[in-house]
Amino acid sequence: MKKEKDIIGETNEPRVIIETDENSPFYGLNEAQVQERILKGEVNEYEGVKTKSEKEIIFGNVFTFFNIINFFLAFLIVLTGSFKNMLFMGVVFSNIVIGCFQEIRSKRIIDKLSLISAPKVSVIRSGIMRVIKVGEIVLDDLVVLKSGNQICADSTVEKGEVEVNESLITGESDPVVKKAGDSLLSGSFVVSGECYARVKHVGKDNYASKIAEDAKYVKKVNSEIMNSLNVIVKTIAFALIPVGALLFSKQFFITGDTWQESVISTVAALIGMIPEGLVLLTSIVFAVSVIRLSQKNTLVQEMYGIETLARVDVLCLDKTGTITEGSMLVEKLIPVNNHSEIEMREMLSALSNSLKDNSPTFEAISNYAGTGAKLIASNIIPFSSSRKWSGAYFPEKGAYIVGAGEFVLGEGYKKFGNITAEHIQMGKRVLTLVKCEEDFTDKAVPPNPEVMGFIIISDKIRKEAPDTLRYFAQQGVDIKIISGDNALAVASIAKRAGLKTADNFVDATTLITDEDIESAAGKYSVFGRVTPQQKLSLVKALKKQGHTVAMTGDGVNDVLALKEADCSIAMASGSDAARTVSNLVLLDSNFASMPKVVAEGRRSINNLQRSAALFLTKTIYAVFIAVFFIFVVATYPFEPIQLSLISSLTIGIPSFLLALEPNKERIKGKFIVNVINKAIPPGFTTILNIIVLVILEGCMGLAGEKISTLAVIVTTFTSFLMLIKICRPFNVLRGLMVGALASAFLIAIIFLKELFSLVSVDLTMLIIIGILMVFSVLIFILLSYVMEKLIVIEEGGIKLRRKKNK
Repeated sequence: MKKEKDIIGETNEPRVIIETDENSPFYGLNEAQVQERILKGEVNEYEGVKTKSEKEIIFGNVFTFFNIINFFLAFLIVLTGSFKNMLFMGVVFSNIVIGCFQEIRSKRIIDKLSLISAPKVSVIRSGIMRVIKVGEIVLDDLVVLKSGNQICADSTVEKGEVEVNESLITGESDPVVKKAGDSLLSGSFVVSGECYARVKHVGKDNYASKIAEDAKYVKKVNSEIMNSLNVIVKTIAFALIPVGALLFSKQFFITGDTWQESVISTVAALIGMIPEGLVLLTSIVFAVSVIRLSQKNTLVQEMYGIETLARVDVLCLDKTGTITEGSMLVEKLIPVNNHSEIEMREMLSALSNSLKDNSPTFEAISNYAGTGAKLIASNIIPFSSSRKWSGAYFPEKGAYIVGAGEFVLGEGYKKFGNITAEHIQMGKRVLTLVKCEEDFTDKAVPPNPEVMGFIIISDKIRKEAPDTLRYFAQQGVDIKIISGDNALAVASIAKRAGLKTADNFVDATTLITDEDIESAAGKYSVFGRVTPQQKLSLVKALKKQGHTVAMTGDGVNDVLALKEADCSIAMASGSDAARTVSNLVLLDSNFASMPKVVAEGRRSINNLQRSAALFLTKTIYAVFIAVFFIFVVATYPFEPIQLSLISSLTIGIPSFLLALEPNKERIKGKFIVNVINKAIPPGFTTILNIIVLVILEGCMGLAGEKISTLAVIVTTFTSFLMLIKICRPFNVLRGLMVGALASAFLIAIIFLKELFSLVSVDLTMLIIIGILMVFSVLIFILLSYVMEKLIVIEEGGIKLRRKKNK
């Protein structure tokens, strides 16, 4: 094969001449045939990471359930003529503008990064092999598929043999052998081997497109935040209409208010119940995280993967490419059984020439031994992670195998321990070269294998690996090193990289049953000689033990485990299949980026929990007060404009400012429980204050305007207690924020009384305010203490359950 000098398009890959005979089936389509199919629309489709269109984003932000309710409530206010009470719509429109801006900005970044990291495919056109984008494949294209490639269009094998994993579309994880004439389904991926295949379907005609819209595996979103928000939205939606109807009826028919006053009171109660900014804030926090992660060379393929990553307490890593650089180098050959180094080098050259394995290990062997051997193989067994060896049969010489000695020789490998032990203990990869007289049968090692010698391969530890492992140890994240290499060698490298528990290792070949794997998952930190199926079983076992598991990987052998993990992170330099199933893709393929990614996730979730508590505080007291006033012969004490004032100064502005602050604390507990625990003390303190005011109204005969003013002041004071609590420990920014918001409230109640329907505070009201402030502080402290005790009890129960699971 000859390489041409010209470079093709954006791929920067050299073209390779494969066939010069135009009548050969391996000449591929010519340019005229390609253009003809493009005009007919017979082109493949690749959507990359699915994002909403800009129109969908705008529509979704405008026509939310709560916005529709707000539009209706605003219409009712218009009918009353009290236009100042429509101030809450200013918040609604601000939310819409901010939400659309951030989501569209995030979408554009995802689209751009997705395009950069989109998989490519080798095709043969006009006898030349070239690399094109998956979306440029046309019907009848001749594609070249190798280990790690995802099959992007239904095809038929024309030449060669591959093992294909169809688990992403059928659920069956056992590899299936595909030979000439066999069909390849889009969405599956090549485990081993190489073949030429003819494209039979493109775009929506593909098998995977028919069963799941496209060939990308879509993991079910398991977001605690999304689930919690759905519960809150559904609960409030269920309560809004009956509470509104009952409150209006009571105000109009029993209390005797005018219909305008009844509408204003009812609208005030309902907008108080709606946490209008909570869902928006969640979207914005995640959108900002996507933008920030893109600046750290990370593509977010699943938005809620950020949340899951922040909750991770176990991180599973492959050795090669994460702890080590993945740049293999053959140090030396050790011949045995009277064979020479020259013989070994010759057969390694023949194997390299025949197997065409592009893995880092075989590239190192090819660089060392060359590919100049003239031997022609009649039978080839490509490498697979489950076999852990590859080989070729040469009619003049016999069968030659290179791979992991434990898998090639079985128990017979142990007698060479005195030769290999020293290198394994130094963390070197030791491969065994074996000769057999007979050909392969059913992809098994032929009988009576003779060891020719051993290949010693080294790999450098990444200089940033110790700092990265130290970061995760400090953050309470348990590291599991899972590798296909010898367990002792992996443990040695892990120890040199700074993993303190590296001596706690196990050889996965000794883990026979699922029970063995479940027991080992919690006991060991380093796993060697792990098969792809065992990687999957380990992730399942860790999840079963109550852990939130993240998995990093880059190879086709990692796909099953990546798919199963709570959060999966792929390297951009890895296989198509690994990138396809992952939540996040590290575009620089640098494991050292992980601490920044985890820190971003924690910042997002911690700040979101803190801000969400502010929104839920208002919802809690608004719901209870609305229900309370259905049964009390008194006028609802708030107007919409008053609640807009309270919400803006104690919820809206601070929540958005706090949500974007740095925050590296570990995530503890469940989102909804954490939020409600924080929201209950101020929420119920406000409820008790309003009940006291209703009693005082009856006992002291205070006018409705005074009660309304008192309600606004004590409710705002309680809300500031909550704000001060979640701002601790204070820094300059938080101090300035609280001071500015408190000043803005004082300006409003002193100079803008008429706008906010307030009255001047007299001596009687001042005394009541003082008493209720002291009362609020005491109740707030008491309820906060009770909720903190309940959290301690709950956390103790969780730890006890985890111990039992182990």
